[in-house]
Amino acid sequence: MASNFAARANQALMQSSPKWRLVVWLLLMLSASLWTLQLWQNGARVQSDILAMLPHLQQDKLTERALNQVEATLADQVYIALVAKDETTAIAAAKLLMQKLEDDLVARGMQGALTDIRSADMQLGEALGQFYFPHRFKLLTAPQAEALASQNIESLLEAATAQLYNAFSYANSNLLAQDPLLLFPANLLALAPSSKVRASQGILLANQGDNVAAVVMAKGRESAFNPNAQLAQMTALTQGLDAVKQSYPDINVLKAGALFHAIAATQTAKSEISILGLASLLGVIALVWLAFRSVMPLLLAIVTISSGLLLAVTFTLSVFGELHLLTLVFGTSLIGIAIDYSFHFYCERLSDSECSAKATVAYIFPTVTLAFITSALAYVGIGLAPFPGMQQVAIFCAAGLLGAYLTLILAYPLLAGSRLPEGSRPLALAGTYLANLTKLSNKLTTPLGMGLFALVIVVWCLVGVTKLTVDDDIRHLQQSPASVTEPENQLRQLLSGGTDNQFLLVRAPNEEALLQQLERVSPMLDTAITNQELGNYVSLSRYLPSHQRQDTAYRLQGEIYQTQLDTVLASLGLDENLKPELKAAYLAAKTEYITPAAFFTLEAGKQLAPLWLAPNEANSPVSKGALNDDRASAEHGAEHGADQGAIVLLGGIQQIDALKARFAHDESVQLIDKVADISAVMGHYRLLTLKLLALALGIALLLFSLNFGFKKAAVVVAVPALAALLTLATLGLTGSPLSLFHALALILVFGIGIDYSLFFASAQNHGKAVMMAVFMSACSTLLAFGLLAFSQTQAIHYFGLTLSLGIGFTFLLSPLILTTTQALTNNPLLTTKKS
Repeated sequence: MASNFAARANQALMQSSPKWRLVVWLLLMLSASLWTLQLWQNGARVQSDILAMLPHLQQDKLTERALNQVEATLADQVYIALVAKDETTAIAAAKLLMQKLEDDLVARGMQGALTDIRSADMQLGEALGQFYFPHRFKLLTAPQAEALASQNIESLLEAATAQLYNAFSYANSNLLAQDPLLLFPANLLALAPSSKVRASQGILLANQGDNVAAVVMAKGRESAFNPNAQLAQMTALTQGLDAVKQSYPDINVLKAGALFHAIAATQTAKSEISILGLASLLGVIALVWLAFRSVMPLLLAIVTISSGLLLAVTFTLSVFGELHLLTLVFGTSLIGIAIDYSFHFYCERLSDSECSAKATVAYIFPTVTLAFITSALAYVGIGLAPFPGMQQVAIFCAAGLLGAYLTLILAYPLLAGSRLPEGSRPLALAGTYLANLTKLSNKLTTPLGMGLFALVIVVWCLVGVTKLTVDDDIRHLQQSPASVTEPENQLRQLLSGGTDNQFLLVRAPNEEALLQQLERVSPMLDTAITNQELGNYVSLSRYLPSHQRQDTAYRLQGEIYQTQLDTVLASLGLDENLKPELKAAYLAAKTEYITPAAFFTLEAGKQLAPLWLAPNEANSPVSKGALNDDRASAEHGAEHGADQGAIVLLGGIQQIDALKARFAHDESVQLIDKVADISAVMGHYRLLTLKLLALALGIALLLFSLNFGFKKAAVVVAVPALAALLTLATLGLTGSPLSLFHALALILVFGIGIDYSLFFASAQNHGKAVMMAVFMSACSTLLAFGLLAFSQTQAIHYFGLTLSLGIGFTFLLSPLILTTTQALTNNPLLTTKKS
């Protein structure tokens, strides 16, 4: 059936005019060019965000919202530390940098690259004091609550007396008249998390050995992974830092933020695209020239590659709307594959110089078509994984192969009509290689030779495969250079460990239950800090006590204002006329509560608002911007069965497994570790890809059996299968861990290896032309993928290394198909009837 279809298609090609074929090809390329231009004008772009390449996690809606909130909060933050020998210089340098960044913001009409430029907020404490003071009867620190619960009023009186005589305390006559035991200052201080940083003159400061670091923060207006935004943000920062360096030459600058990782990734990708792509292209040109010594094959090789790249870009932009830089890095390998069709065409022309270009295309059409289908299916196999990065690579390369295939079928019959110079030497070399390989193969077909050969292969595979290890860590997808990571680590230490990508998601059926859950989690995290599992954390429980906790504090303070007020006023020497006002204020506060809705209207609250996940946006206290009653919100959430959530940011994580163990059996608390989750997904798809490879081998065996017969088809499929197995064994012997990128590369080893096997299986006249074409194809592919093995990005390195090994083994094994085919033909007991 397959052979009948190929014959009919071939007959149709022979009847069609080469001129009309060329016209169709030109119209196709023109349409692709115009459509690509239209896509660029409509907003298609080059993407460098590494997150856009990662697999999508299947999460519930609340977890997905939490991940989006954390990424949006942390992604575009920029941190700059100016390290000086003294505090005065550090503060002056920080103020100068902030002024320069503000000037850039104003100069661009408030459309500057960096916004929200800040350091320490000196008015934050005053604003928090004004917000919490009316709720002072609902606030108690743990020691205060313990003293009141045990009716130890004397300890509180002693603490208040000590504050009265402390020159640096908050005590004054106004405060004493409303808070005689001076409980509120301690509660206000408890809001500030313990940290190594301090504030002076509006600048955040931290000590670094004998030096002082001033920290300036800003937020990118656009994503740091947008190349235009990168340029604008770095320009603003560079101008500001240049001004600082000019005024304070001894300043040392530390930088941290996604911006600097994105820039490093962009620079690495651009460098590799230009170097690897250029080297691959030059290698292919050299191959073509050395083999054919003619300008026309060289020009047509460039046309073939160009048309492939054009369709690759067109299809990728049409499907995704963007083109990732890593796709372009992987796509450089397309040069080494797309040119294979040109090699096979010209090698056949060398072997039969009297044959016309049209007849040569018709002769290789069935094999080339089958080879294109199998290679395209191999790329489609890569795209089956829910991994946006690999899906782009699959579409890019499959479309590129389509462009090269159509160029061969439609353009070559007319454009490649000129005769080639005498090409006997390359064909003679290919023939000599085949002859020597045949002699070796004949020796291996003896019982002793086959036994030794099988023993070597089995031992090699067994030892290598048993030594294979796995590593699915997603961080191998991109590794920033030390020039980016070292300053960032130093700055994180200054900021008490900073904030990590992992965080806790606490959930509850309503607002009050959620606040209580947060209060329950905080002591557990404090214990983790004591045990050096964690450096710090940021939780809303510090700022938003639950109703239960507020009611408890109010009840305990009743000991002061309802039973002991006379004693308190007398002990502190205060006017007893204050008693009615204090009692009235206490009683009036009974129904007044600190609520999330009210807190999030503060500037400090707005900064922490992303940590609060209301049941939906319409019900969010932030979006309403009004002081809604939290009980009504809780009832609404319970009524609709919608969980509420809160994020607890974690920093300075030292023992992630110990943290996970703390909350392993707590359904209301989930430690979100996106890196680990994506790595687990990659491990799952690594296994799935290897199973897919086995399935593809089985399907190929059935498909080829229709054309070649079962035993010959088994030989054709056995070559890439054995090449894949030898590649895995070699990876194990060299200590390279197995990852999804190795597995995806093996899919391509199968797709490309099948091409070589098919051409040898279909070879006539002893296969000299096929040997020469396969040699050139293997060289060009090894040039492309071998160069990828030198990539600084580990994922690309793994991909290139695996393909280089696989194609190398396939090249060595595929010519043996000729001798095996001859053995099948000459031995009637081994032959099978073709379908």
